[in-house]
Amino acid sequence: MIEYFQFDGKKISSEQWDAFIDSSDNGTLFHKREFLSYHPRDKFKDASLVFLKNKSILSLLPAALIERDGRKILASHPGASYGSFVYKSDLNFKEAHELIELLIDYGKSIKADRIQLTPPPIIYQKKYSNYIDFALVRNKFSYLKREVSSVVQLDFSLETDLLQSYRQEARTALKKALKSGVEVVECEKFAEYYEILKKNLKMRHGVNPAHSLDELLKLKKMFPGKIRLWGAFLKDKLIAGVCNFSVNRNVVLAFYISHNEEFQEYRAVNLLFFEIMKRYKAEGFQFLDFGIFTVNMEPNWGLGRFKENFGARGIFRDYFYKDI
Repeated sequence: MIEYFQFDGKKISSEQWDAFIDSSDNGTLFHKREFLSYHPRDKFKDASLVFLKNKSILSLLPAALIERDGRKILASHPGASYGSFVYKSDLNFKEAHELIELLIDYGKSIKADRIQLTPPPIIYQKKYSNYIDFALVRNKFSYLKREVSSVVQLDFSLETDLLQSYRQEARTALKKALKSGVEVVECEKFAEYYEILKKNLKMRHGVNPAHSLDELLKLKKMFPGKIRLWGAFLKDKLIAGVCNFSVNRNVVLAFYISHNEEFQEYRAVNLLFFEIMKRYKAEGFQFLDFGIFTVNMEPNWGLGRFKENFGARGIFRDYFYKDI
């Protein structure tokens, strides 16, 4: 029999929670209490759940209660890119259904109007399974939306194989960057990079980064080996950068990509990703996730094409909901 309770740090500690995430099938950095804790305590009303079977953790669910348009929503934690159930590889079909049924019961017990979940894409699993998805749909959850995330499988054996997976346009740009003397290194120049990022996002999309520089530096300090900045330099000048989150042992997420428009002709981003893919492949990662290029299911065709230049293909990033 499965039982559950709302996480409060007492019955199980934050350290036990995070240890389970590390040993799980599909857990990510975004599921960890350590990650969620960087938000101010009063920003979200935490409603995370712990599910036990035979007194051992079966599953964890980072969640929060949010108010939107007068409705009370039990949602995957808004402070994280991914949420939903975290479990070990041996979660069986019946257990998946029981977890969903218990979640619905909990939602009703707190008088929530809706439940919303954002599972990690399937590539974040060690052993691929759609048990949770099936159980959600069988229990009348619907797709709120299905975005498309660009993913590169790091399955090449040789550098030449990686290069051949690029489209001709990207190969030409890569060679130009190399001939121009652009060099890629891991660095700590977050302030310089952040100024480029802010300017880039404002010009292209009219938005600011999701994190302030202080927040990004705080996260970097919390996860020094997981959050890394790669810079493209022309002589000593930073002209482009990518901030990557090593989300779990399978996947590295390109969280922020930016370049200085004044140095566009040097094609530094192309060289950045070539070097990044080689490095993370050597470190044992299986996928590079470029992130979504659709917003509310509306494609950014140019962004999608740009990512396909590097051999990326699309997988679903799903959002489920159920009104209760």
